[in-house]
Amino acid sequence: MKTYIVKPLITEKTMHMSQGGWYTFRSDVSANKNSVRKEIEKLYSVSVEKVRSGLMHGKVQRVGRKGKTAKKSDWKKICVKLKAGQTIDAFQIGGQEEKK
Repeated sequence: MKTYIVKPLITEKTMHMSQGGWYTFRSDVSANKNSVRKEIEKLYSVSVEKVRSGLMHGKVQRVGRKGKTAKKSDWKKICVKLKAGQTIDAFQIGGQEEKK
């Protein structure tokens, strides 16, 4: 079986989105919503409610002393919404406690 999820995207924006139940992952370009839904449900033992995806185009960068250009590869961003009350541990900030 092919794995489509590459890694979770941990940024300031995605951490804020995770408080609302949306979790963001980097995935393979050939992944579709159904395959990603099944894989996340299997990996993290959660129920996925909605899936959004978008193709992110690779950036062109200057490389080397002569300033030649090199293009980074394209990738796909996947956002999943979990059912109420469920979380993914990868998006929890360690050492931070709730204020009373």
